[in-house]
Amino acid sequence: MKRREFITLVAGAAAWPLAVRAQQSERMCSIGVLLPAAPDDPVFQARIAAFHQELALLGWIIGRNVRIDTRWATTNPAEIRRNATELVALAPDVILSTGDSTVPPLLEATRTVPIVFPVASDPIGAGYVNSLARPGGNVTGFMLFEYSIGVKWLEMLKEIAPNVTRVAVFRESANAAQTAQFGVIQAVAPMLKVEVIPINMRDAGEIEQAVETFARSPNGGLIAAGGGASIRYRDLIVTLAAQRKLPAVYWERFFVVAGGLSSYGVHTIDQYRRAAGYVDRILKGEKPADLPVQAPTKFEMIINLKTAKALGLEVPPSLLARADEVIE
Repeated sequence: MKRREFITLVAGAAAWPLAVRAQQSERMCSIGVLLPAAPDDPVFQARIAAFHQELALLGWIIGRNVRIDTRWATTNPAEIRRNATELVALAPDVILSTGDSTVPPLLEATRTVPIVFPVASDPIGAGYVNSLARPGGNVTGFMLFEYSIGVKWLEMLKEIAPNVTRVAVFRESANAAQTAQFGVIQAVAPMLKVEVIPINMRDAGEIEQAVETFARSPNGGLIAAGGGASIRYRDLIVTLAAQRKLPAVYWERFFVVAGGLSSYGVHTIDQYRRAAGYVDRILKGEKPADLPVQAPTKFEMIINLKTAKALGLEVPPSLLARADEVIE
C-alpha cells in the first residue's frame, strides 16, 4: 500500500467514530399529538400528514431526531380526557392539540408541557392564553376564525338560496366563541330579512327534535358554527339537512365532503403547517408564553353541486367562480 493511501485510510478511520458519536449525541426530541378523530378519518389524516411534511422540511426526521406519539382519541370526551392524561404522563417536549375539545383536558393535566393548537375558536375566552400577543402560559397557536365570519356564512347562504327567510344556527350555548358567532349572525340578519333561531347541540336527540320542529315551516336554512360539538355530530347534521331539504353553510370543508352543501372557513391544512413552525421553535428553545397567537391568513370556499341539485338549487355562477373547490 502506498504511503499516501495509508495516511488517508488512517485519517478516515479516526474520523468515522467521531461522526458516529456526533449522530448518537443528537438529542431525540418528543412530540405528542392529540386528535379528536378516529385513525381512519381522512380529514385528520391529511392534516397530520401536512404537519409531518412541514416538520421534515424544518429538519425534524422521525426516528433520527424526533419521536412522535399520536393519539387518535375519537370524538368521545371521555376518551379524549384519558388520552390527554396518558400523553402528558409521557412528558413530551411539546404537544400538538387540535381544537377546543382537546386543549382543556390537556390543561387539566399540565401547566408546564408546551401545547400548540393549530385551530381554536376563542383562546382568550376559553382561558387558554392571557392575551393574543403575550399568551403567558404553556399554550399558544392559531385561531380558527374571527367572529365576523358569521356574516360571511349568512350572506353565502342567502346567495345560494335566496328564498331562505329563516335560519337555524347550530351552536353550543356554553361555548363563548359560538355564542359570539351567533350574536354576529343575529345582528346582521334583519338587513338580509332573515329570522335567526338557535339550535343547541347538547345531544343527538335534542338536535333531531330541533331540526324536525324547524323544518315544519318553509324557507328554512342552516348554519353550523365552528366547534367540537359540530364535529361530533357532523354526520347527523349533514343527514338531517339532506332529509329535510334544508340548504346549509358549514365552517369546514369536511362537512361538504360528507355531503353538505357548502362551507367557508379557514384552510386547516395551512394551519397545521403553520403549527409545525411553532413546534419547531419550541423544540429549539422558545417558550409558548412568548409566541403570539396568530389569526388565520388563508380561507377556502367549498361547494357541493351534487347536493345543490338534490335540493333543487342552482348555484350562481358568480359564487362558483369564487369557490376554491367544487364537488360534482
